[in-house]
Amino acid sequence: VQLQASGGGLVQAGGSLRLSCASSGSIFEIAPMAWYRQAPGKQRELVAGITSGGSVNYADSVKGRFTISREIAKNTVYLRMNNLKPEDTAVYYCEMDYGGVMYWGQGTQVTVSS
Repeated sequence: VQLQASGGGLVQAGGSLRLSCASSGSIFEIAPMAWYRQAPGKQRELVAGITSGGSVNYADSVKGRFTISREIAKNTVYLRMNNLKPEDTAVYYCEMDYGGVMYWGQGTQVTVSS
């Protein structure tokens, strides 16, 4: 399983970005996926998750601003981030659960300026 994340960048507070994570594996349809983030000096935290059935969950800090979705035909999961805040600045990682193993993408930097 390989995960390729993209879409990060520098944006002003209040702006938007969409992250993408493409999977090379054939298990994409059945594996839960998630986005995590890690800010400097902080632990990695769960931002949003989505099951194979489409159920989603979000960290309280991003509810109402971020939306996770998946496109089966493209083996891709997305994270739409609106109304970004400086505290959203972090490296964002996509993650897939399969067979008791967590697979990680390489991370993409999101920087929100005030």
